[in-house]
Amino acid sequence: MRRRVQRLRILVADDHELVRRGICGLLFAKMHCRIVGEARDGSEAVSQAQSSHPDVIILDIDMPNLNGLEAAPCIRAVLPNVKIVFLTIHESAEMAARVRDAGAAALVLKSELAEQLVKAVRHVSQNRPFSAPTSSEVFASDLSSAAESEDGRTTLHAQPTHRESEIIRLVSKGKANKEIAATLGISVRTVEMHRAHAMKKLGLHSLAEVVHYAIRAGLTTAKSLESGDARSTQT
Repeated sequence: MRRRVQRLRILVADDHELVRRGICGLLFAKMHCRIVGEARDGSEAVSQAQSSHPDVIILDIDMPNLNGLEAAPCIRAVLPNVKIVFLTIHESAEMAARVRDAGAAALVLKSELAEQLVKAVRHVSQNRPFSAPTSSEVFASDLSSAAESEDGRTTLHAQPTHRESEIIRLVSKGKANKEIAATLGISVRTVEMHRAHAMKKLGLHSLAEVVHYAIRAGLTTAKSLESGDARSTQT
């Protein structure tokens, strides 16, 4: 008796209908997968993911209501093993880092959908890292440093990104999130996200542990911290 092959279940989330339809048609033609849902925004993506339990989610970053970066943690809280492939028009290392921090399995530029999306879906569905030729190389290089744990799940080595290291350094100096945001020219919410992710990644649970790590990692020195404390007590 021939064993029935289970088709890959995919949810596609993009606020442009023509893009969604194009993605669905491309994936079905090339992979003969099963499209279990189409979402027009991040809220719909979360709701449909919870009800349809896809294997892979194609998630556009720029969507109304919840954007892709906001929707991803909500989805992963319910479906921790789902593979998320983010779509973006933004070609930058910063975006690649944000996408990776949101728990993505792959990043594909919208300008490369036809060439790269099917490859990305195939790779992530087989728990393989995906390498694309442009800015997503930044993402892929981070992902390639992942280690395969004994239970088969992929986990990143505890190496903070450049932005996370900057934030850890400033936190160790006693800077509040608002001060860090002003210093780095980013939002308070972004600081909170990077700070929480870095502390979780490094296993840090208190300010004292952050300070000890920053000194060990060469991000600051005990002498500079002491002089900083002295200045703060004089003001």
